[in-house]
Amino acid sequence: MAGLYLSNLTLSHFRSHKRAVIEVDARPVAIHGNNGAGKTNILEAVSLLSPGRGLRRASAEDMTRRPEALGWKITALLHGPLGVSEIEVVSEKGAARQVRIDGKPAPQTALGRVARVLWLIPSMDRLWIEGAEGRRRFLDRLTLSFLPDHAEISLAYEKAMRERNRLLKDMVREPSWYAALEARMAETGVAIHHNRLYALRALTEAQNAAETTFPAATLTLECDMPDDVETMRAALSDGRMRDLSAGRTLVGPHRADLYGEYATKGVAARDCSTGEQKALLVSLILANARALAADFGAPPLLLLDEVAAHLDAERRAALYDEIAALGAQAWMTGTEDGLFTAMGIRAQALLVTETDGVSVVSHGDL
Repeated sequence: MAGLYLSNLTLSHFRSHKRAVIEVDARPVAIHGNNGAGKTNILEAVSLLSPGRGLRRASAEDMTRRPEALGWKITALLHGPLGVSEIEVVSEKGAARQVRIDGKPAPQTALGRVARVLWLIPSMDRLWIEGAEGRRRFLDRLTLSFLPDHAEISLAYEKAMRERNRLLKDMVREPSWYAALEARMAETGVAIHHNRLYALRALTEAQNAAETTFPAATLTLECDMPDDVETMRAALSDGRMRDLSAGRTLVGPHRADLYGEYATKGVAARDCSTGEQKALLVSLILANARALAADFGAPPLLLLDEVAAHLDAERRAALYDEIAALGAQAWMTGTEDGLFTAMGIRAQALLVTETDGVSVVSHGDL
């Protein structure tokens, strides 16, 4: 199986990095350094090599280095099943970012055709105990990793729903204003629903086929909506009076929720201990990666921010063994290089330090 890895990553005026040139091989990358040194900023840069807003969901303006605010640039040399691609992601003075692949302008969705990127960050630790919006976002990132066009479909649905909700809030009752919007919402909404179900099936199959020390999660999509376009369109039309009273659309994939359960215990993920919830998340990311390795032809790039610090030594070693067996280039962060010693020569190390507000990256050994 051909690998997927970065051999060069260059950051210019990105976050705390005035200029950083990182040259690595296909092995996992262990990034260590003090809190605030700029480790997660490197992971965020890699996350922008995939469609979407990146692991922090930040605006392009927020990612520019201060106080210069000149804009920023990320360049990467990506090796994958389709060959070697040179990727540039640029934002000029806070403007929306622009993508170039092999020197040619490309839409963000094109990134999903040359690379797949998954991440696990500390803010996701509360996935099961917070609101449904975060779980939908998690599910859509998972779905997008399999189906790059899912992003465009989701954007089309959101745009049509915003326009319909505006009509509802303005108490517009004329049916002709709604017909085209509801037809678009029905088509894209059903596609979103089917895409999510496809991704969950792929994830379930990957979990069932794996031998892993991490607990499997049973995932269920809870969504009270029709699964064919014509019935969905009729549901939107029939529900206008109810939606007028609410001032918003009350049926559709935007109302879905993701239910997780610790499979062997039969316990809802939200009722599990903090450690069990973390282990379930790690398990899902690894299952997602295994499924993609079969679907895409190579395991994805994995971004694991501070994940080692929240696992005991046994599970930490198990995680490293699974990453190595998968053959993924995982970019991992931690405050101490000792968190990664179990990787040994299977990984390469980067030390990130900070001086006068500027992050500096240097190579080292574990």
